[in-house]
Amino acid sequence: MKIGIERISFHIPHQYLDLTSLAEHHGTDSDKFSRGIGQDKMSFPCHDEDIVTLAAEAALPIIKAHGPDGIDSLLFATETGIDQSKSAGIYVHRLLGLKPQCRNVELKQACYSATAALQMACGYVARKPDRKILVIASDVSRYDLGGAAEATQGSGAVAMLISANPAILEIDLASGCHSEDIMDFWRPNYRKTPLVDGKYSALKYLQSLGHAWADYQVNEGRAFEDFAQFCYHLPFSRMGEKAHRHLASLNGAKVDADKINPGLAYSRQIGNCYSAALYLSLISALESTDQDLTDKPIALFSYGSGAVAEFFSGVIQPGYRAQLFTDRHQGLMANRAALSYDQYVDLWHAPDPQNGEQVVIDVQTTGTFRLAKIETHKRHYEIA
Repeated sequence: MKIGIERISFHIPHQYLDLTSLAEHHGTDSDKFSRGIGQDKMSFPCHDEDIVTLAAEAALPIIKAHGPDGIDSLLFATETGIDQSKSAGIYVHRLLGLKPQCRNVELKQACYSATAALQMACGYVARKPDRKILVIASDVSRYDLGGAAEATQGSGAVAMLISANPAILEIDLASGCHSEDIMDFWRPNYRKTPLVDGKYSALKYLQSLGHAWADYQVNEGRAFEDFAQFCYHLPFSRMGEKAHRHLASLNGAKVDADKINPGLAYSRQIGNCYSAALYLSLISALESTDQDLTDKPIALFSYGSGAVAEFFSGVIQPGYRAQLFTDRHQGLMANRAALSYDQYVDLWHAPDPQNGEQVVIDVQTTGTFRLAKIETHKRHYEIA
């Protein structure tokens, strides 16, 4: 029985900061960003947007197409949670009108957790082939103003409907994993921004890729040369290029840019979406190439600092193009408004009341869902 991704959709805020503006403010050559890390823009949320609204927006086209009734579970992956107890998915559950019988849980392991959710969903559908699972990855990456990682910020959400006989991607049984207790990127509860050892994190990313690939091969995975496209976790797009060169070298193979560049295209314009980053790369790979990928294997590498990594694969299904939301996705990117540096700094300071005071938030988003206010420690969401 085939199990995998039936539909996949993403959403981003309607505003972005062009990294040339960031470079000008800091007196830096913009090539440091466009060539050095391979990034051009970063999406940034309004004050009435957060991981809940982005997640609901990403899933909405799927719910409109398929309805809510067959969905047994909502698995919400994030590392920028809004509550230490309540899952962000509970809010999304109401906003999307999911049935009360739908279970709901939030998963966390840095940027890796959406892959855990995907594999769990596939396992559940194997037991109950008539049911579907909604997996959502949603994050807002925010680093210290003026810090080394500032240019790698971003925000967005990816929603995936997991089912039997999927219309887009059948997930292979073979996968390879690697877990290791390291401190390359972490955010203690008392901090609003993470702590990062950038060079060490890049090193561990590459080492974890090697370990996960080796385990994938032990588990009877496909050969390197079999893949039509490679998708990587992308904290910035240049990291994906480094990863692919590393994997090619491990296999004594030459780098074919046509097998990786399509998966980098969207990330350059959006930035780091943490748990959603790999799956944004997957959407980009499917929508940014004229190549017909029908029946072609595609490779995916997921990495979450701390660290957990997984290399897995799948096969693109016949008729997949008709199941994509390409026009919607490309319209979202094309119709965004550019932020000035000062506007970006204002948005960076998101509402964060600490003592239960009321904060009423003006309408800023152009989306269907918004965070309307925070009052007595409770978040209140509205449907436009």
